[in-house]
Amino acid sequence: MVHQEQIQLSTNCHGHMHDITDKVNAIVKKSGIKTGMAHIFNIGSTASVGTIEFEPGLQRDLPEILNKLIPPSREYGHEQMWHDGNGHSHLQATWLGPSLTVPVKNGKLELGTWQQIFHLECDIKPRQRNIVVTIYGE
Repeated sequence: MVHQEQIQLSTNCHGHMHDITDKVNAIVKKSGIKTGMAHIFNIGSTASVGTIEFEPGLQRDLPEILNKLIPPSREYGHEQMWHDGNGHSHLQATWLGPSLTVPVKNGKLELGTWQQIFHLECDIKPRQRNIVVTIYGE
């Protein structure tokens, strides 16, 4: 059996994070699937999804470390081609990845106590985001 829905988010700017765990769990529950997998996919090339302990310190730390590792720069080929200021946004989102797969057990996401699903905006401007959640199993 397969069930698919979308989550829509509004983001403010680079580094804006959402905890989408409850929304994904609600989709799992609605699907009726007891054992399987949940696949969470961000549509677009300048945002990512993953897991983290969703607390204020890490909400600050993750975007800061990404900016140290892949800083804003006019030297990226993307910047030289498009001059839109978000070359680093594409690279940061690519590094973290657009998707995540989480096991479903007993009709719920199988996550650790301090493990939540996040959506991270890597673009430099506010965006409307669509995240496709596909639940498959039995």
